Amino acid sequence: MLGAVETASRPASDRPASERPASDRPTGLARVPLRPAVEALPPYVPGARPDPGARVWKLSSNENPYGPLPSVVRAIADAAADTNRYPDMYASELVEALAQHVGVPADQVVVGNGSVAVLAHVLAAVVDAGDEVVFPWRSFEAYPIAVAVAGGVAVTVPLADDGRLDLPAMAAAVTPRTRALLVCTPNNPTGPAVRADELDALLAAVPPHVLVVVDEAYLEFVRDPQAADGVDVLRRHPNVALLRTLSKAYGLAGLRVGYAVAEPRLAAGIRAVSTPFGVSHVAQQAALASLRPQAQAELLDRVDALVAERARVVAALREQGWDLPESQANFVWFPLGEATMERAAQAREAGVLVRPFAGDGLRVSVGEVEANDAFLAIARGWRHAG
Repeated sequence: MLGAVETASRPASDRPASERPASDRPTGLARVPLRPAVEALPPYVPGARPDPGARVWKLSSNENPYGPLPSVVRAIADAAADTNRYPDMYASELVEALAQHVGVPADQVVVGNGSVAVLAHVLAAVVDAGDEVVFPWRSFEAYPIAVAVAGGVAVTVPLADDGRLDLPAMAAAVTPRTRALLVCTPNNPTGPAVRADELDALLAAVPPHVLVVVDEAYLEFVRDPQAADGVDVLRRHPNVALLRTLSKAYGLAGLRVGYAVAEPRLAAGIRAVSTPFGVSHVAQQAALASLRPQAQAELLDRVDALVAERARVVAALREQGWDLPESQANFVWFPLGEATMERAAQAREAGVLVRPFAGDGLRVSVGEVEANDAFLAIARGWRHAG
């Protein structure tokens, strides 16, 4: 009892932490500082999701509106039975299939948990603290996050007025501290694709020791005959790495499969810093099933249908009077400036979720015909409202 009385009479600050009132104990976060770069990270804002039970169309995340093919569903179900086992660490069978699909040797392909994770691995392989990474803005919002986490310094280059990447300005932004450039084509969220002559001019201006990452997440939707051919560019320029995904055209957004294509030494470095077992067995088997000739043909037919629907939507919007950038992706861009958030809220209230970028504009995915028609009605109302 004496010990208990003595302990109780001691000032709280003199007691062991385990004996202090919970309110007086130091919290872990108060004493463990985060890296300044992490403290300053902008949040990645995903596309809006429907409220539980809400009847709305989701055009906010650039998802493929079609469900998985039956053959892919069977592969997923079969693979699920082995989830007690670790996956193939380097996804060797999938790497071979992707290499054949792209037309390069397998030692040039590295897979990861979606193209965002692969981008992080690419930067981890080449960027040291204080190195500069040049990228367009506005572009994919994961870029500033990935650069900061890698310890790099973001150098942003404004887009041209028509939503296209200003590649001459990006080349002019290169300094002796520049380690990489990020080229998003088609650009997310504005939509235009980089043309072959533009990319050739950029590469001619950039020193050969600077890595140029060509992000082709929406490659399969491109129909511009002047668009750059990433694989051809890679074969001519060893300082190029391609970034691709099976989330969009192949409809595997929920399983996270992305990959990089680079010259063998660079690919080996990216592989060395990749997350072990980063692609699940289920995701690997779904991707393999999607790359088989019959499934791939069916999936690309769906892409053709989405491209046709994109053309219909864009034609209808232009008939309404909208002046839009030329989209080569599965979305359209509305440069609404300060009206952006208000218009997004109006669309949500009318039953359609879109993706606002505050102060800049709205990105609207091409989805089901009914969803697109619902949005066209909203956009027509905006025009009438002025």
